[in-house]
Formats: sequence, C-alpha cells, structure tokens
Amino acid sequence: MRQADSGLSPSAGNFVRYRGLDVPYRPRLRVALGDCVSLRVTSGDMVSLRNIEGGGPVYVTSLSDSCRHFNCDALDLPDSFSLPESLTSGIEFSRLRSLLSSRSGSFSSSRFASIFDSSTPSDEIFVFRVTSSTELFFIFPCSADYIEHGGGGCLEVDVIDSGNDAYRLPSPLGRVIDEWRVSRGTAHAYEVKSGQFVQIIDVEGRQCSDFMAMRSSALSSGVERYIDSTVSRTMCRSSYPRPGLFDKFYDQDITPLLSVRQDTVGRHDTFALACTSRGYEERGFPGHINCSDNISAEYSRYGIGSRPAWPAINFFFNSWIDTGTSSLLSDEAWSRSGDYVLLEALTDLVCVSTACPDDVDPINGWNPTDIHVRVYDSSESSSLYRSIMWRSRSDDVGIMTRESPVHSRTSSLTSSFCISRDLWVASHYDSTGAIEEYWSCRRSSTVQDMSGLRKYDITGPDSELLLQHCLTRDVSRLSTHRGFYTLICDERGCVLDDGTLFRLEPDVFRLFCGSDDTALHLREHASRLGYRVWIRSLTERLGCLSVQGPKSREIVSSLTFTQPSRPSVDNLGWFGFTIGRLRDRNGIPFMLSRTGFTGELGYEFFCDSSDALELWDALTSCDVTPMGSSALEILRIEAGLMMSGSEFGPDIDAFESGLGFAVDFSKSVDFVGRSALERNSGSPRRCLVGLVFGGNDCPSSGDGVFLGREQVGVVTSATRSPELGHSIAMARVAIENSEPETLLEVGRLDNQLKRLGCRVCRLPFLDSSRKKVRS
Repeated sequence: MRQADSGLSPSAGNFVRYRGLDVPYRPRLRVALGDCVSLRVTSGDMVSLRNIEGGGPVYVTSLSDSCRHFNCDALDLPDSFSLPESLTSGIEFSRLRSLLSSRSGSFSSSRFASIFDSSTPSDEIFVFRVTSSTELFFIFPCSADYIEHGGGGCLEVDVIDSGNDAYRLPSPLGRVIDEWRVSRGTAHAYEVKSGQFVQIIDVEGRQCSDFMAMRSSALSSGVERYIDSTVSRTMCRSSYPRPGLFDKFYDQDITPLLSVRQDTVGRHDTFALACTSRGYEERGFPGHINCSDNISAEYSRYGIGSRPAWPAINFFFNSWIDTGTSSLLSDEAWSRSGDYVLLEALTDLVCVSTACPDDVDPINGWNPTDIHVRVYDSSESSSLYRSIMWRSRSDDVGIMTRESPVHSRTSSLTSSFCISRDLWVASHYDSTGAIEEYWSCRRSSTVQDMSGLRKYDITGPDSELLLQHCLTRDVSRLSTHRGFYTLICDERGCVLDDGTLFRLEPDVFRLFCGSDDTALHLREHASRLGYRVWIRSLTERLGCLSVQGPKSREIVSSLTFTQPSRPSVDNLGWFGFTIGRLRDRNGIPFMLSRTGFTGELGYEFFCDSSDALELWDALTSCDVTPMGSSALEILRIEAGLMMSGSEFGPDIDAFESGLGFAVDFSKSVDFVGRSALERNSGSPRRCLVGLVFGGNDCPSSGDGVFLGREQVGVVTSATRSPELGHSIAMARVAIENSEPETLLEVGRLDNQLKRLGCRVCRLPFLDSSRKKVRS
C-alpha cells in the first residue's frame, strides 16, 4: 500500500498536533493502476476523485480506529457491497488483509463502494462527503491479463478541508522526537545528533529559510566549523555554482556535516549570504529585521560569536546566475505549501533555521510566512530513502522519485545511480564500469533496467483513428504482434516525443515513449475530435528489462515459453512482439518485443513490477552482464539513435532531427504537423550529421560547429567511441555544410581559444545498414 507521502506508515496519519490544535494537511493524491492509497479524513470533508484517463473501476472503503472490518459507514456513497475472493487476491489488496489480520478482523465481512467503470470517459469527476473521521482507502485493481489484453489508468484525489486550514503541514515521515514553528521574521537554534534527521518545511509556500550548522565537536574545543559552500561545491565536484542543493555539505576541515535525503522543490540558493542589516539599509530600509542578526542572536546561546553577515544555505530561495552578465538574480520561490527539505546529520550539530523577513522584493512572495522544523529519530533511516520531487509539467501532481522494481538487486551491485524521469537507475556497476559493460553488449549480452519508459495503452473503437491523426506513421498497416518506431509532432512539425507503437488487438495499442505529455497530447486531440478512446497509463505497473547483444536471442529463447497461438522468439522479426511466460506455461507472464536502443540485436521484457525481481534473477543467471545508462549512451550515439533534449525537442522539426525516415507522407489521412513537414522537407535549412574527430578530445552537447569564423551548427551528443578509437559526435549543421567528408571544427574554450578538427559523415557511425538489429 502506498501512503499519501512516500515513506509514511498508516498509523502516522495526516494530522500534526500544534499549539493544542489538530492542523489538517490535504495534499493531492495520485492513484495509479495497481495502487492502494490511504488518507485520513475528518467529518465534513469533501473528497473529489478525478479519473484522468478514464476506465475503472476504483474501489473506496474506510477503516476507523475501532473497526475490525472495512466499511463505507463514514462515507456518503452509493450502496456498498462485498467483493468476491477472486477479485481481492491481487497485491493491491494484500495490505488491507494485513491490517485486518493485525486486528483479528474479517475481510469477508468488509464492504466497498465502486466508483467509475470500464466505460468512464477521461476527466470524469466524482465527489462525496465524509460523515465521520476515518481512514480512507482508494484501490485501483488491475486485471490479471492486462499485459496481454491492455489496461491502465490514473486517478487524482483532492480533499476539501472542513476544518481550520490556516496552517498546512505534511504528515510526519517517521517518529518525531522534536518539532517547532519558526514564526515569520524570527530564527531558532537547536541541536541535532549524528544520525538524526531534520526536516525544514515551508508552511504556506514561497517562503525562504536560511539554514546554518556548526560542528559540535569543534565548538567544544572553542573552534567554529560550519557549512562551507566552497568546500561543499568542490567535494561534490560542482565547479560552477548553480541553484539547488549538493548531495553533502562540508565544513572548513572537509568534514561532512549533512547529507540531503529528500527535496520536494529542487530550487534553492547556493550563492549568497543570509539577508543582512546593510543589505536593507542600502535599499532604503534602515533598521529592517534580518536573518543574519536573528542567527547571531540565537547562536549566542551556544557561545557562538556574532556576525554582521552569515553564510547560509537558503532553502526555497529562488536564485540563479545570469551566465551572460554573471549577475545574481532572484524571483519568487518555487516552493508550495508543505514542501520540504530533509537532511541527515552526519555528526553532532548545532543548527539554526530562520523564517526570512524579506518583504521588499519577490523572494517570499512579498508576504513572509512561517517555517516548521521537525527532528526525526535515527532509527527511521531505512524508511527515509533518497528522493526528490519530479513533475513532468509544473501543474502536475508532484511525484517523489522512486526506486525501480529491481532496485534491491541493482543497489547491491552499485551505488552509482542517476534519475530517469521519476526513477533511480544505475549509471554503471562497480565490478565492471561503463567500458566493460559496453564491450559486453557488443560481444555477448547485457541486461538493463529501462523501467523509466512511459507506457500507455490506447483502447477503444476509435483508437486507430486517433493514432492515425497524431502519429507520423501509417497505423492502418500495423498487424497484430507487430510494432514500429513513430513520432508525435505538433502543428509546426516539431517533435514532441518519439516512441514504439504495438498493436495488441484490433482496437488495442500499446505505446512506449519518453514523455508524460504524450498522453496529454493524445487525450486533448481525442476530446477535440470526439473520438471514443481511452489513453491509460501503465508506467508504474510495468517494469522493463532490456536484453541486448549478439547472444541475446539464445538467452531469451531459453527462458521464454510461448503458446502456439503466439509468435515464437525465433520467429520474431525486428519490432515484432509476443506474449510469453518465464520458462514454462506456469511462469510469470510478460510482453517480449524485439527492440532496443543499442544498435545491437536485442529484446525488451515488459512484466508486472512485482515479477521484475524474478525475471532479473533468471536473466542474470544466464551469464548476462548488468549494464547502466553510461554504457547505453555510448552505444546509442555510435548507432546514431536520437534522444529527446539532444537531437530533437520542441523547436526542431522531424527532418532537422534526423528523424525524417519516421514520417510517412504516403498515408492517405492527414496527421498533426503534416503540412509543416511537407513544406520543410522541400527546403531544409539544417540536418543531422555525424562528426568524426582525429583524437580523444571530446566535445560537449551544445558546443558550436564552425567553418572558419562562422558558426554553422551545434553538437547535440558526443562520446569517445571504444570501437572506433576516437571521439565522435552528432551535430545539427546547415544543409550547405552537411556533405560527407566536409571539414569543420568544434569550438571549445569560448568557441575560439580551442578548436577540434572533424569531418562530416553519415549516420550511424557503425553498422550503416543495421544488419545487427535485423539479423
């Protein structure tokens, strides 16, 4: 079961005791396919359920503190009923059974209300009232055969509070050992022991909080050692300051003081001092209260000397450096009500937190408010995992980055992880490293966690009509068990996303892509055109393991059982797929496609997240090398495969991105962006080419490409090629300079002080006819 805030236990609730009041906090919840999400509500609350993607059903029930079975007595809902045993055997109901078991309760006497059904259109809203305080449960079950026949969905839950909403606090992340409110314009100093956690919470949103920490052991010796931004930046290998937080913060003795565990904002000040008396005086506000004086006053209790200006981490302060003028700029904070930063103390500390009093510029939204601080016991370490808030768009429900379905295996092999959308994935593995993983893919086989892909099922009688309208390829030519690579463009012909589309059944398609906006784009066009179609998300539910390399077929074939009605592994063509099971007819089910992102022969397994560990273990027992994202980046550049944010984006059309091969002008129906693409294809201004360098000096994405003094292009991706023995790059250059063997230069050191000579070549750099993937 997933709580409203990641890491919460059901007993934590959604209330905090503050100054004798129960203070309600109501975040927006997201319920995905296969989720069971809980939320405490009180009498009089209004609950709004929005079925973003349509379909259903969603089951709602509640469990009061004294109850021994689930019921809907506290909810103003239509008739409730018991669910059959076969329906409640899924993993989404397992937590409910455990809760009742701990109370010696009866699941068979529990009752649920059903909201929505399979015919519910997208954006349907259902509202009901809570008649007495209880804990609400929202269960979004998935059918057992969704991998084979389609499924998916997503729900948003909003609660309109009935009580006092003056103060907003997120639910505690664990056992709180101390907490306090820092009133606007004040500061508070406090001690945090090694291993404990401190949570700095923006109560009402857009409020900055300066933070400083002194090492207790140094203070006891009469020496002040505190957070040093220069040391922290150097130790974290971030040579140029930027908004945001470092992984760790160090003092002047290079002793680590704090580690960042969770951050729901991602935008903080790493540049300036806490606000000072002088700063206000010079702007015409003498005597204005300021954070530096507040810090000095609070720290004096610990014998720490006063300072006219204190260095600090300024949480939630939205500042940045204009690279053109090197000026420090700022604006209103990005933080919202209830946003926070969670820090782990790596040694005993004396800390101070402020609620900034600045009301003369935008940084606090012109209206300074309170900050809340909580300290958690060190025993909570295992549940307070590293996570940051991720949103596809600024108005989306925030999602804390999560661990992949196979994290328990990958984390035992490496501590090097990076973020893929909302997922932590391995960048490389300790025992091999990126180069060895690269050669394993070239010569043998590798397995990679690709669960961060976005996965959508498009179903309904008008599904083909919608896809014909929104995609650049001819969907009518796609047979069952077949797929193709395609683009999603806007009216200007610019590439919004790319992906692979498969036809599961005549009116059921599955799309694997990179952006959450793709589903929004499809839904908007379906609504405008009046099509009867559902776009349902499977992103969290479907794990993905990619097996790549020349030996991948024999490994995949040895592990896959297919029914006679499904294509066998040996008969799968490029972009074909089948539905199989692991080893025999009783094994875990999965969708297996002959696809990948390496340029090598490869396959991708899509299985239920709960089955991903078993599949990982089966693959790694076959002498398959785990591979991370660093090796994949080398392989995809050598193969000339384009990536969003590098080769294509919102201001680059399909032909300039090197993706013209995926645009089918022969299809009889119009599609989004067709007229712009037809116009641009006849008179292209830029095109994507390869650049080959004579040595190992490697350019960076964004470097200019020059012919003499004139810039004629820009590098989109670059790497050192292990197989070719020198650096290579993809670049977008003027059509006049795109002929193979043209000699150009890439500018380094301000584009002028260093030039890397290169020659133009066609893409891909290796296997130009793509014999490997077609073999």
